[in-house]
Amino acid sequence: MSSGFPPQPTGPTGSAPQPYQPSLTPPPRPTTFASSLSQGWQAAPGVIPQSRLVQQPMPVAGKRRGSAAIVWIVGVLAVLFVALVAYFLQFLGPGASIVGMILALVPLAAVLAAVYLIDRWEPEPRGLVALALAWGAIGAIGLTLLVDLLLSLAIDPRSPLRGDAFTSVVQAPIVEELFKGLGVFLIFVFARRAFDGPVDGIVYGALVGAGFAFTENIQYFAVSMIEGGVEQATATFFVRGILSPFAHVMFTSVTGFALGLAARRGYGPAAALGPGLIGLAGAVALHALWNGSAVFGDFFALYVTVQVPFFVAFILGVLALRREEARLTRARLGDYAAAGWFTPQEVDMLATGPGRRSALAWARTLPGDRTRVMRAFILDATRLAAARQRAISGRDPIAFEMERELLARTAQARATLFAP
Repeated sequence: MSSGFPPQPTGPTGSAPQPYQPSLTPPPRPTTFASSLSQGWQAAPGVIPQSRLVQQPMPVAGKRRGSAAIVWIVGVLAVLFVALVAYFLQFLGPGASIVGMILALVPLAAVLAAVYLIDRWEPEPRGLVALALAWGAIGAIGLTLLVDLLLSLAIDPRSPLRGDAFTSVVQAPIVEELFKGLGVFLIFVFARRAFDGPVDGIVYGALVGAGFAFTENIQYFAVSMIEGGVEQATATFFVRGILSPFAHVMFTSVTGFALGLAARRGYGPAAALGPGLIGLAGAVALHALWNGSAVFGDFFALYVTVQVPFFVAFILGVLALRREEARLTRARLGDYAAAGWFTPQEVDMLATGPGRRSALAWARTLPGDRTRVMRAFILDATRLAAARQRAISGRDPIAFEMERELLARTAQARATLFAP
């Protein structure tokens, strides 16, 4: 069978790999890392024993540590969702709320498309993607409205603390970014294995921000429709839906990036609080700058001179982190290649975008179109590299089990790809 796909790999002795080869045993500590971002500061010897994995049944994954907490989070979101629906129907009415929701779907679709492109290398679990969106759209919004209500009851309406300048530039950035960042931190704590580094943090932060902006936009668009009709709603849509659909996304991504660095370095929840608070401070500052440009300055002038360059820098930073992620994948899969699990050609294919596209194109030419199998092979190999990194940083005590499962799945996928 001729193809552009690398030939079937052989084991260290030149024989074909067995379905359940022994696990890779690395050196006690890696001597080099893909970059400073992949350095495990708390790294314990990342040894994955061989003897435990030889001719033993596949271990069954135990109950996830954070599963109960996530159930409680979903329950809280359900309660807040009912409260938000009642709020919109009571104060905005069903007609304006529906119009606002339809308009809000446009920037949301653009943001989700961008997040999908960022997250293609190692996609996050769909359940966590939905949870992050829901936290932003329901949890963070609901808690923010609750705090606003409590402050309005506690502070004299004539006080400067209830003025537009203070609420827009001080109160809103602090309260909103605090509750949005809380959602990212909860994912960090209770879904730790799906939070591997800065790119994951940016993805979760962006999703929380996108959800928050979606619900907030419904309110803004609906109020504009009620107060000024189509003309005012169109102007509001232009500013929020066209000029700034990524504002909340970028703000909360700063918090996510900081937590992602903590994750890459093997920090636990307590140790990650410091970096997380630094990221939160950055998110609050950017949010205050954005709101302040509308309150104190020429919004459009500041938009062109400050916000657009910042957005460009954000994109360049994400691209740099994506390249870092690819380098890390190559480095960790190189460990397995040295033990015979992958050929060097396969590592090249799995660690580059063009290589992956070529492999998918080749899979489409196979009998029955085996693109789905190739996608699974690429995804599992990428997750295997991430699991290997977690083992090196000493932050995943069951990395051996995950490694064995992923190795078995990649071996099965390879066998399916090369089957007649």
